[in-house]
Amino acid sequence: MNFLAIIPARYASTRFPGKPLALLGGKPVIRRVYEQVVRVLDDAVVATDDERIRDAVLEFGGRVEMTSPDHRSGTDRCREAYDKVCAREGRVYDAVINVQGDEPFIHPSQLETVMRCFNDPSTDIATLVKPFSKADGLAALENPNSPKVVLDAQSRALYFSRSVIPYLRGVPREEWLARHTFYKHIGLYAFRSEVLRTVTALPQSPLELAESLEQLRWLENGYRIGVGVSDRETVGIDTPEDLARAEEFLQSEK
Repeated sequence: MNFLAIIPARYASTRFPGKPLALLGGKPVIRRVYEQVVRVLDDAVVATDDERIRDAVLEFGGRVEMTSPDHRSGTDRCREAYDKVCAREGRVYDAVINVQGDEPFIHPSQLETVMRCFNDPSTDIATLVKPFSKADGLAALENPNSPKVVLDAQSRALYFSRSVIPYLRGVPREEWLARHTFYKHIGLYAFRSEVLRTVTALPQSPLELAESLEQLRWLENGYRIGVGVSDRETVGIDTPEDLARAEEFLQSEK
């Protein structure tokens, strides 16, 4: 299979305006994401609606596509960028990987893991999870900003939730992490190219609206989401405080 990686990046962020251009170890965050991706994939492009991000990407020699400012999600932005790349190059890709533009520590092994999900021909969409450890603690497990996933016997997603799933009946909550493997969702997605086009045309679904998780729209419409397991921690950047923690993490990795 041939893959195209698309990195959606917006300048306007409520909690951290301009974060793709924030410096991390002397480089813009978006450059660090891009450089991680091209360690695995030759075909990568940033999708943005802001000329400042476009100019920054071109300055470090990356590829970029300008997209509409009106998209509801990064998935929708990926679809527009994918269509533009295909039209310009006169080719199609088998699958598209949506790499979050605020994940400067995305690891090559994680990209490779999500790509391997398509070895199963029944996989429509692929994503990643990381097992919670006892060291993470109950507060991390119960954090609604960290969605959880339950899997079937074929490592496909059954459900995503901001609540803790499954509920361990008859087990004290303080023992849950010792008695069951819970999975934290890592927001890296890959789509067969025709699936990317169809899921972005679907209306929002009841479960998606309830939990504010777009992947539930895909499950509700019968798409099969293959799940790869990664033991690597990611350090996403949503706030200036996250950037400070990322800087500390970067220094610790040297």
